[in-house]
Amino acid sequence: SVKFIGNPGQSFAPSLPRGVSLELTGDANDYVGKGLSGGRIVVKPPAGVPRDPTENIIVGNTVLYGAIAGEAYFQGVAGERFAVRNSGAVAVVEGTGDHGCEYMTGGVVLVLGKTGRNFAAGMSGGVAYVFDPDGDFDRRCNLAMVRLEKVAAGDGADHPELPQQRSISVSDPGMGDLLRFDAERIRILVERHLLRTGSPRAREIIDNWDASLAKFVKVMPTDYAKALTDLRARAAIAAE
Repeated sequence: SVKFIGNPGQSFAPSLPRGVSLELTGDANDYVGKGLSGGRIVVKPPAGVPRDPTENIIVGNTVLYGAIAGEAYFQGVAGERFAVRNSGAVAVVEGTGDHGCEYMTGGVVLVLGKTGRNFAAGMSGGVAYVFDPDGDFDRRCNLAMVRLEKVAAGDGADHPELPQQRSISVSDPGMGDLLRFDAERIRILVERHLLRTGSPRAREIIDNWDASLAKFVKVMPTDYAKALTDLRARAAIAAE
């Protein structure tokens, strides 16, 4: 684990491998985590700064471009094209600019604030969750390839496909069955974000969990959901 203070400029932590964790107190420019390959990135503002992270940019455009694995936690807003072409990384951010999750094919993204327009354009895989207390996210989401789902309360049942608090391997971020367990998955990601950044927004959500959970929207690619459903059905037949 390596800690930094300040602004590292463009392309902070490119292709970071598993086992390496970089924590930046400050802010960064474009292409943070380009090609992230299993490592962990944390970017957070300095303590005592009198600004609302959900209203201020902390990383630039095209963050996590082409990421394939790993984790990223950003206590602030990302610029445009956040997680474009992400195929396996898990990320939490407190707001995005336009075109968030564009052409995403895998992974999980949790947005704890507002998004820009055209969210999920060309998104064919993975899932995203957006905190939407005003109920207007559907106006900013591109619905050509995705559907929006309400998030139900968790049932608390023990299940082998439940999300895990820790990443399991470079190929398994511990997110479990993406067709189910949305409440459990969101809770784990908010807790991870709070642990890594100390985010007041994350703390507020956890302290008001039942009310907060009802304000999340799940963004699920329609063909991806069908593929996951078919795989589950085939696995069930093979197990008989």
